[in-house]
Amino acid sequence: MELVAERDVHASTARVWAALTDVQNWPRWTDSMRELRLLDGSLGLGSRVRIVQPRLRPMVWTVIEFVVERELTWTAKAAGVVTTATHSLRPGTDGTTRLRLGLHQRGLLAPVLTALLERRSRHYVELEIDGLRAAAEAPLPQ
Repeated sequence: MELVAERDVHASTARVWAALTDVQNWPRWTDSMRELRLLDGSLGLGSRVRIVQPRLRPMVWTVIEFVVERELTWTAKAAGVVTTATHSLRPGTDGTTRLRLGLHQRGLLAPVLTALLERRSRHYVELEIDGLRAAAEAPLPQ
């Protein structure tokens, strides 16, 4: 399965990155997440995050790429499937940011998982990208 969603965000890459990397607050801005817990202190290359999503088993994700204000990629393995999620930020024109979320699954059981979960996964990717955009565009607290 390969899912991709892209949006233009009316915020700087720094602002989008700040919302993206504040993983413990994701459940505040997306219904696709119930709980995210850092297992290794701070978020960075090699760190692990336990993620609980509605109607899915909790999974531990490991950060495999971490480029500040540019890219966050993590991966999780379960039952013969490796899932990779990529969050890419690119500066746009006039202070905007191009946000791209990708979800890729591979492995022996990936076709079975795709058949069972593609619709839900697509919905969760859309909830996440729209929630992240809204969080980054929201006025800063006074």
